[in-house]
Amino acid sequence: MIDNYMPLSDWRDGEAHRDTAEDGWRSIHDLDYLKANVAGGEGFDWFYASDHARHVQDRTPITDALIGEDWIWRYKDLRAWWENPHYERRNGERALEATDWEPRSKPVWFTELGCAAIDKGTNQPNKFLDPKSSESAVPYFSNGYRDDLIQMQYLRAMAAYWTDPANNPLSKVYGGPMLDWDRAHVWAWDARPFPWFPGNRELWNDGENWARGHWITGRAMHQPLGAVVAEICERAGLRDYDVSGLYGVVRGYAVASTETGRAALQPLMLAHGFEALEREGRLIFRMRDGQAAGRLVPDALVARAGGDLETARAAQPEVVGRVRLNYLEAEGDFEVRAAEAVYPDEAAGEVSQSELPLLLTAGEARSTIKRWMAEARIARDVARFSLPPSSPYGVGDVVALSHEGALRHYRIDRMELTGAREVEAVRIEPGVYRGGDPAEDTLAQRRFEALVPVTPLFMDLPLMRGDEVPHAPHLAISARPWPGAVAVYDAPFEGGDFALNTTFAARAAIGRAVTPLHRTRPALWSRDGGLEVAMPSWVTLASASEAAVLNGANVMAIGNGADWELFQFTDAELIAPGRWRLSRLLRGQFGTDALMPHTWAPGAAVVRVDAALAQIDLPQALRGLARRYRIGPAVRPLDDALYTARVEAFQGVGLRPYAPVFLTAERVAPGGDLAVSWVRRTRIGGDDWSALDVPLGEESERYLLRISAGGAVLREEVLNTPTWLYTAASQSADGAEGEVTVSVAQVSAVFGAGLFAQCVVAG
Repeated sequence: MIDNYMPLSDWRDGEAHRDTAEDGWRSIHDLDYLKANVAGGEGFDWFYASDHARHVQDRTPITDALIGEDWIWRYKDLRAWWENPHYERRNGERALEATDWEPRSKPVWFTELGCAAIDKGTNQPNKFLDPKSSESAVPYFSNGYRDDLIQMQYLRAMAAYWTDPANNPLSKVYGGPMLDWDRAHVWAWDARPFPWFPGNRELWNDGENWARGHWITGRAMHQPLGAVVAEICERAGLRDYDVSGLYGVVRGYAVASTETGRAALQPLMLAHGFEALEREGRLIFRMRDGQAAGRLVPDALVARAGGDLETARAAQPEVVGRVRLNYLEAEGDFEVRAAEAVYPDEAAGEVSQSELPLLLTAGEARSTIKRWMAEARIARDVARFSLPPSSPYGVGDVVALSHEGALRHYRIDRMELTGAREVEAVRIEPGVYRGGDPAEDTLAQRRFEALVPVTPLFMDLPLMRGDEVPHAPHLAISARPWPGAVAVYDAPFEGGDFALNTTFAARAAIGRAVTPLHRTRPALWSRDGGLEVAMPSWVTLASASEAAVLNGANVMAIGNGADWELFQFTDAELIAPGRWRLSRLLRGQFGTDALMPHTWAPGAAVVRVDAALAQIDLPQALRGLARRYRIGPAVRPLDDALYTARVEAFQGVGLRPYAPVFLTAERVAPGGDLAVSWVRRTRIGGDDWSALDVPLGEESERYLLRISAGGAVLREEVLNTPTWLYTAASQSADGAEGEVTVSVAQVSAVFGAGLFAQCVVAG
């Protein structure tokens, strides 16, 4: 019986150590490399005579100078020990008679084997981290970062090697294999339930050691990246492929059944940093590790006009300095999380945002976006050169080139196979692909939270994208905790049974105004202090460029439940937990400028307009009629006490015409006729600047004009043109000789009069 913590590697960072420079291994995660060291390498072929020898990799061969029985000094040579007679060695002399050991007489058991999930764990599998233990240490040459993959590859290598009959012969004595793999015990599977262990640190204080420890609890179901890619290839009907060069852990991956193989591979390629290359009709998958396949000397390049080697650097604005990644939280509650990285010299501005349907730890997500950013900046350097047709290099290969006195690595991204091979390559750095994220990934133990009633907010909003149902209201729903899905039922106001209207899967970002928002000129960038809003802790607001805002980004609604003003912003600044300052606003968007009050007071509702803000089903015939609604967790029945009841009626604001603009009323002469004119707007298709005029958007062109004074309506006119003459005689008959207010609204046959534009005319 053996506690087997024998090393399977002697790895160092960089490419100068012996296992790479001399033996050609590219990665410590290479399964063949680890299998080769199960009965090879340190403890089999050689040993280190001192710490200094280990540091400089001065290896001493393991030999038996007496009679050549090298295996008696090899602690890894289990097979030789098992199948050979044993002779005592006393004072350097070999005994004449063998011991009582009968070769192949009984099996070997591994009472323990295992490897910590830590960088270079296979260099010293017995080492573990525990600040409370005097034996706490990292493996040789480890940086101490978490590495679940090395633990997985260690176990795969051990299982693959010892279950191979070529390495595990049968005994004729007892009829079984040399090593009884069914009695190999991996350290450690913990009986404490995952993820409560290691998540509940108050109960189990060793939970902090789990991330980089020997535990396979919570990791045993992870899949090797190569196996996942192979399954995708098989399902896509591809048979001639090679995934042996892939190293990674896939914790969970959601793929739509209708996606193509290429679409299914893309998120994995982005997250793990590998590429697919075609070589002689075979699809080769290979990690991006930055290691050069060879070095190109100047004589190996084909002469080109303008120079054999042409280099260029992309302009700085082409490189985004702030990257955000949305992913699914691993080892917790599988919630959507976001990781963001920014260069220190990058000003707040445009953000490159991506989403991956993968389970990732926070450290993996951070490492991924850091790699993206580093690759993007380094890849600004582009090299163009030509290779002869006999060159062995192809697209995806990394070559080393001498440039300006330095040796640089370039990855071939494009190659033209006409005559001399015209190559375009981008610069890379091997260091970009090494290591992980040093920050600890603390598992958040989520306590049980009972469901609570949801907060529904009905919103009668105008058309924004243009493809909404114009008469149907929007509904924003929020709750803490979020129940996962919310059902909306409706019924007639009097009598009738409730029926399911729709369900909501995402909670809306509903907050409140903290500071007042005063009236200002609509549709112009505001230069004031903006608006401070309080939002739930899970909400993240992002800045956007002016171009992005003008194309529909960062839309918010502010209102009191009856009327809603829509505005947009470019700058979002987190000034305190859950408190944001929104500045450089565009006010009164989508025709809501006529609803802008003198001040939106603190406490007004503020809602982010996004996909979570969806419409409910409402037939147009029911517009304006009150209906009963019940809204609550979809997992509970309709009559559950958690359901919130509402009675609501909706105008169908998406049908409401916009208020006219440029309303003017000028007297032809003092005390004489009053000439009134305006310019109509449209709620449909008004963004085409190439048209001579905006579409009408209604069945016919009609306007309602009102003349009022002192709050009393003196005259109403229904007009078909955007002009009107208020004669002096009519003014006298109406009693409108003093100051009057002129109001004009466009009229819809379905909705009626829309919002009014007003101007005041002195007497």
